[in-house]
Amino acid sequence: MTTAERSVAPSDLRDPQYYLSRELSWLEFNRRVLHEALDGRTPLLERLKFMAIFSSNLDEYFMVRVAGLKQQVEAQVSKRTPDGRTPSEQLRDISQTLRPMVLEQHTHFQQVLRLEMADHGISLVDYSALSDEQQAYLEKYFEEQIFPVLTPLAVDPGHPFPYISNLSLNLAVVVRNAHTGRERFARVKVPKVLPRFVSLPPSLKQDQDKASGEWMGVPLEQVIAHNLEFLFPGMIVEDHHTFRITRNADLEVEEDEADDLMLAIEKELRKRRLGGSVVRMEIEANTPEPVRTTLMQEMGLTEHDVYDIDGLVGLGDLMTFMGLPLEDLKDPTWSPVVPSTFKAIPSSSDEDDINLDLEDGTDIFRLLRQQDRLVHHPYHSFAGTVQQFITQAAQDPKVLAIKMTLYRTSGDSPIISALISAAENGKQVAVLVELKARFDEENNINWARKLEKSGVHVVYGLVGLKTHTKVALAVRREGDHIRRYVHIGTGNYNPKTARLYTDLGLLSCRANLGADLTDLFNYLTGYSQQQSYRKLLVAPVNLRQQLTTLIHREIERCQAGEAGRLIAKMNSLVDPEIIATLYEASQAGVEIDLIVRGICCLRPGMEGISDNIRVISIVGRLLEHSRIFYFHNSGDETFLIGSADWMPRNLDRRVEAVVPVEDPQLRQELMTILEVSLADNRQAWDLQADGSYRQRHPGDEAVRSSQAIFMDMALQSAE
Repeated sequence: MTTAERSVAPSDLRDPQYYLSRELSWLEFNRRVLHEALDGRTPLLERLKFMAIFSSNLDEYFMVRVAGLKQQVEAQVSKRTPDGRTPSEQLRDISQTLRPMVLEQHTHFQQVLRLEMADHGISLVDYSALSDEQQAYLEKYFEEQIFPVLTPLAVDPGHPFPYISNLSLNLAVVVRNAHTGRERFARVKVPKVLPRFVSLPPSLKQDQDKASGEWMGVPLEQVIAHNLEFLFPGMIVEDHHTFRITRNADLEVEEDEADDLMLAIEKELRKRRLGGSVVRMEIEANTPEPVRTTLMQEMGLTEHDVYDIDGLVGLGDLMTFMGLPLEDLKDPTWSPVVPSTFKAIPSSSDEDDINLDLEDGTDIFRLLRQQDRLVHHPYHSFAGTVQQFITQAAQDPKVLAIKMTLYRTSGDSPIISALISAAENGKQVAVLVELKARFDEENNINWARKLEKSGVHVVYGLVGLKTHTKVALAVRREGDHIRRYVHIGTGNYNPKTARLYTDLGLLSCRANLGADLTDLFNYLTGYSQQQSYRKLLVAPVNLRQQLTTLIHREIERCQAGEAGRLIAKMNSLVDPEIIATLYEASQAGVEIDLIVRGICCLRPGMEGISDNIRVISIVGRLLEHSRIFYFHNSGDETFLIGSADWMPRNLDRRVEAVVPVEDPQLRQELMTILEVSLADNRQAWDLQADGSYRQRHPGDEAVRSSQAIFMDMALQSAE
């Protein structure tokens, strides 16, 4: 250990200088998302998609994170974060960091992407550039399709300033009375029920300077703006400018005081629809000061809350263009595969085998009695593995009970249908539906009611905790005994996100895992105070303690003169206690590689503190969502997967489950995933000590995109 390393004692490792800002680290993640939109190697429509994701990410960031900081400022909270910032300082730094990013986004869209779109036959044009014939068509379209939907709202002594709904696009209109000369302000909401971009028919789909292309159209707000005289007959339309607002949309549920959690959340959802305070306004950069000032005053905004936009306001709607049938402008289509380890095996004389009418004849229960199985979505098919596990359990007459947690699922989920079918077949079905899954609350309430009506036992979670774990248990009678089959994963039981998010799942019938899940479900559905588990690491019970113990074990190996090694893959690393422990491990000589997609508050590469820690982030066409934790332990290795990131909320305020993977073959598969990820030189970014990220470039080496490699590996596994 060097002199520099000895100079920083463990008690000093919580010094704010050693921590990055949570909020600014998230903005750096979104900067990496934006880079995908700027990167010419990314297909054109995919770049538009990343433009949209960057914008929609910011919407949620303002609705939740910025809104929370503003509430703290209003409440005069001055508590500093681990990196040493007060709420007001965080808001200041967010504004300073974000404004150049937003400017870069809109400049690139206006000056680069719109031109490239036109070159590929996708012409998003300004209304004023249309021919007389094209404008005549849109005027008729306005009268027939748009005008009946609009509601202009005047502002005068008899009409107070109207309510502006969250994330709505609006026109601020100034009109003048032709007789009195008095100017008035009005607001016209651009209706979300209509397409944001109005396309021209094929006969008019031609630019004056170009041949007819695949698509041509104009923004909806421009069609409205150029036909405002229909809304204000007898008035002179002096001016119009587009603006968009974002409101506080976080729910505040007093769970301890609620007699019925579902009713309490429904009440809060009604409040959310009405909307909290305005936290951001995006507005056309050339909006006159009187109009801008009026909007700011009426919505209680300061200059810090206003973002001037030069060009199209609300780029989240660019996702629309992914619907165009231009496959050569998109990433190659990926179809998840069923690995050969899940395909039908010859029937046997085993009296416990069943003969189900499944799609390919596979009996998953028989497969799991042979060996644990690991699935890696979306490279491996969710429908052909996890979904089939639930479906077979619902159909199998020998299955007595099914228990699951549902955090988020899709609107047409076959999982829900299977659970309802199981209940109708007389099985005991218990489902924990997490009603507090942010922005999915209403959807989950609807599912909870539908499940209850079909006879499923539904619980809504634990007071004070979100149930974020992703686990399923099937209890099956086999001969004279009961066997339990489990799925423990890193991702939601959602067939749609399972095609977009990278996740892992372990399927097993190991007795100790079945017993642990039985105890966990008793904890979730009853009054169990279970404090110990055979194999599972469960938050908030023992996960934090066990992770700390595993890190300290590597420290002890180094202190004993052996090699210490730790690799962890997750979405976010925020927890100060875990970070301080990782610093201790680095000082002891433990080699640490972290694969953190989003927020990372740890500073790598600080002399004497984190010399032995390296952090990368992978941002690509798929959202990295899997969590894998590896500890070398002098060759007696520990591999874990589960639902928990290393954040205070995951370790202390959520129910999470992390499971050890013990099958040697599956452990090698996990190590391969980690090694391929660490070697990525296409989508990987290296975190610097100052909090910035540096993208890796192949240079003269072969391109190594981990996501592309995993697709190739999946295809091989299906052969």
